[in-house]
Amino acid sequence: MSSLDRSLDAIRVHHLHQDQRLIDPALLSRHGRSARTLVKEGPLRLTIVAIGPGGTLPAHRTDGPITIHVLEGEVTVSALGQEYPLGPSDVLALPPAVEHAARSALGGVFLLTVVHQESGTI
Repeated sequence: MSSLDRSLDAIRVHHLHQDQRLIDPALLSRHGRSARTLVKEGPLRLTIVAIGPGGTLPAHRTDGPITIHVLEGEVTVSALGQEYPLGPSDVLALPPAVEHAARSALGGVFLLTVVHQESGTI
């Protein structure tokens, strides 16, 4: 799928194990993480994210709620002073505006769902 073809103008099926192959191994190796947006429609973003062994996603927040669904490996999410170790099939949901970070000692792949909200609607 082209990186520009991400809207939901038609019904779309994703086979996540195949979508994992869209992760750029060079970026993963160089930066410890790589991501590919699968759906970008209105407020909805669906992104497959890989964190390499020892990789991190720095602390950040979003204006809408998110879910993190681990597909492979392990990912630890930090939020509100707590650590959430996640493995395959685990899902973590965070409310809007909660600062969070992620890391992986061994590497992991997860599906990130974000619902963007307009500023001032939180």
